[in-house]
Amino acid sequence: MVSNRPPRRRQLNPEKTHVMAVAALWATAGVTLVVLGAIIVFILVHGLPMLTPEFLLASPQNMGRAGGIFPTIVGTLVLTAVALAIATPLGVGTAIYLTEYSRAGRTAAIIRFGVDCLAGVPSIIFGLFGFIFFVIYLKMGWSVLSGGLTMAVMILPTIMRTAEEALRAVPASYRQVSFGTGATAWQTVTRVVLPVALPGTVTGIVLSIGRCVGETAAVIFTAGTALRLPLSVFSPTRTMAVHFYILAREGLSMPHAYGTAAVLVITILLLNTIANAIMLRFRARVT
Repeated sequence: MVSNRPPRRRQLNPEKTHVMAVAALWATAGVTLVVLGAIIVFILVHGLPMLTPEFLLASPQNMGRAGGIFPTIVGTLVLTAVALAIATPLGVGTAIYLTEYSRAGRTAAIIRFGVDCLAGVPSIIFGLFGFIFFVIYLKMGWSVLSGGLTMAVMILPTIMRTAEEALRAVPASYRQVSFGTGATAWQTVTRVVLPVALPGTVTGIVLSIGRCVGETAAVIFTAGTALRLPLSVFSPTRTMAVHFYILAREGLSMPHAYGTAAVLVITILLLNTIANAIMLRFRARVT
């Protein structure tokens, strides 16, 4: 007789499935770390021999073929500081409004949709916008201020979204206890919610710093490529990323290009290390 029963499906052992899933996750994480390590090692091997006091403290000579990169280091730091000074209050303030003051209505949905769209815009479009609006229309010229404003628009979605998620992760009981003691909404936000959400907010700021330091397309169109030291926010400047790009693309000096790249990598690693240390110390105080 032919049985009409459907064939039995082979059931997987839950423990075996768990082990396989964990092994796959470890493998993907390992591949990521290997790729990151290979990039860092390659850059440092070629760039560390160039890191001398003269290279770090001298000005570029002969279009970057000789000399150092001190003006580009200052330009990178100043441009990043201007962008953060503009984007951080706007991003964190918008996140506070969306999580603490606004209701889940059309206005909040429109703001989130606009921020999500802004996050997907290519950097070259930001550069063209900054060039047309800040450099030409507002007549700021190629300057630190034009580049900082453009970079602020670029990193605003990152800061806002990470701050919003950090604020949402704060338990509602914290707010209820604060309101129960007679605190106002603003006192609850500034003294209870924001300190607890600070690690997540700092994470977004650190990610934004990394994007500012490594950006090239938007900076070339707005801050310029001047090799001299910027004396004010209205002076043109050249960042380390732009300097590395120009040296490598035009083949002016590959040793200087690798040295600039090494300084970039070390700077980003130091910023991430310092930020993680601050967050760990703050978490230990809160808990």
